Amino acid sequence: MIAPAKISQIPEILTMTNACRIAMEEKGIYQWTTEYPSKKAFEKDIERNELYVLLEEDAIIGCIVLSQVMDDEYKNVAWLTENGNNYYVHRLAVYPKYQGRGLAQQLMDFGENFARKNNALSVRLDTFSQNKRNQKFYEQRGYVKLEDIFFPKQSAHPFHCYELVL
Repeated sequence: MIAPAKISQIPEILTMTNACRIAMEEKGIYQWTTEYPSKKAFEKDIERNELYVLLEEDAIIGCIVLSQVMDDEYKNVAWLTENGNNYYVHRLAVYPKYQGRGLAQQLMDFGENFARKNNALSVRLDTFSQNKRNQKFYEQRGYVKLEDIFFPKQSAHPFHCYELVL
């Protein structure tokens, strides 16, 4: 079941995202840090009603942020659709021990359907240039790779921007 996240769930969400960070680092992917994703970011997501959790028997096994706020890093990207009614996916995560079961697909289906129901023009996101698995995942879903942006506090490597026109 996918449901809006609650403030009380943040510790469990951080435990999950930290497990994801460690699993990525074990594969040489330094996409997330001990500072990101942060408690503060998730609090802001919940305040804006943008954070959703995937639950299995009341345990959080995944999450996704669906936002209409365009981060500054995205402002100079040549998107495929005009800026306005677009959704941005952030902090998509599935607890490592549950990966490989199609749960990220389920979270993305939820996000894309949510955007469609709200008459969005597109869904936009970025993914780490060193995370080839994620790039393949989004490209197989029909996302078009656009240009690169940088998050210097996270990595010297770029992040690729992707967009799915709805």
